[in-house]
Amino acid sequence: MELKELLMFMTKKGASDLHIKPMRPPLLRIAGRLIPVKSAPLKPDEVQDMLCSILTPKQRENFDHHLSVDIGYGIPGVARFRANLFWQRGTIAGVFRRVPFDIQNVSELNLPDVIETFTDYPGGLVLVTGPTGSGKSTTLAALIQKISRTRACHVVTIEDPIEFLFADDRATISQREVGTDTPTFKEALRNCVRQDPDVIMVGEMRDLETMATAITAAETGHLVFSTLHTNNAAQTIDRIIDSYPVDQQHQVRNQLALVLRAIISMQLVNRADGSSRTPACEILVNSPKISKHIENGEIKEITEEMENSVSYYRMQSMNQSLIALLAHNVITYEQAVDASLEPEDLSLKLRKMFPSIEQRFREGEMAPSPADFSEITGLLETKRLYEEAEETHRTKLAERDQVIGELERDLAELRLQVEQTSDGSEDLRRDAEQARAEVARIRDESQAKIAALNERIRDLNQQLAGNGKGQGFFKR
Repeated sequence: MELKELLMFMTKKGASDLHIKPMRPPLLRIAGRLIPVKSAPLKPDEVQDMLCSILTPKQRENFDHHLSVDIGYGIPGVARFRANLFWQRGTIAGVFRRVPFDIQNVSELNLPDVIETFTDYPGGLVLVTGPTGSGKSTTLAALIQKISRTRACHVVTIEDPIEFLFADDRATISQREVGTDTPTFKEALRNCVRQDPDVIMVGEMRDLETMATAITAAETGHLVFSTLHTNNAAQTIDRIIDSYPVDQQHQVRNQLALVLRAIISMQLVNRADGSSRTPACEILVNSPKISKHIENGEIKEITEEMENSVSYYRMQSMNQSLIALLAHNVITYEQAVDASLEPEDLSLKLRKMFPSIEQRFREGEMAPSPADFSEITGLLETKRLYEEAEETHRTKLAERDQVIGELERDLAELRLQVEQTSDGSEDLRRDAEQARAEVARIRDESQAKIAALNERIRDLNQQLAGNGKGQGFFKR
């Protein structure tokens, strides 16, 4: 059996990893489960010949010195593979991770859309975290590919080994492999800032020196992407701060509060139909409140702030992500509980938001034992909470009735005022009518007097005109 055949078979089956170990058949990880290949167990000499044949002299030297080595290996037209060869029980073994040639985008990976916006930051630090095999490298590759297609900039990646191969688009991408193109992550990062980068991607922040250099690069205006093996955002911040000596931790909190832009914490959960796995994502965006919590060392308050900032900043905790998958029937209740780091909190959130989901679960195979006293305690606690809620409801009803009574009294007073105003308006209307009638009468009388005076003047004029020589006042 040849290694190339195994890797091609692995790719055909859609496996993510291949485990090669003496005295048993090769194992494929498919949908999160290790499944043995139907073949005879491999002998130690077969494994040694198979694995050592792909090592370069430099890699073989590192393997002999460190007793393990990380390498990148590719089969044209099939896929690339990230491999780790190591000694165990005096024999050589190896694990190969499949790295597809085609890089999927954020939507194809079923990741939240907000993650794509992290590529628009002009500078700062974006971290992708999670356990091994959770999709960190694939997510980073999707983000770098998005930058390559949308931004005219220089991207420098530092990896051990190189996994995804990026093609230049609008951006130009330089990929450096530790051990081949540069001796260490620290040395590559130190030199990187002299290579006019806009975006820097560090495969993994493994030690304090790499963390410090990455944070410094982010402080100087570069957009830095990297990964950490942590389970959630709060743990990630704790890990970085705790890596520093105690006398430097206050300064690091201030630096991190300033340069951190976002943290994506990931894990893969089996789908309900068993066909594949889907990502569950915790997302932190460094809002002003988050920044203040980091600066003050209030790490425990970060998760609560994330859960309260879903609408505006589109943050979410891991439990909220699991609830979203559960509500859309992508995963089952059992899978959500198994994947949650805080299953009690998940259960509480489900009881508040979707009580029918947990009720169906409790009525199924996982129904509690009748001999379990904790269930009685739980029922009593539920009864207490129900009674408290009922009392709160009664209090709110009494307060509402009181408000309604006050409003009714105010309304009655207003109606009385309106009626009184209406009566006064009627009196004013009558007075106005009388005034208008009196004005009309006076106007008519005045017109009559004026007409009589005019008639008298005409008569006098006629008399004067008839005499010819008038005497008196009208004679001129």
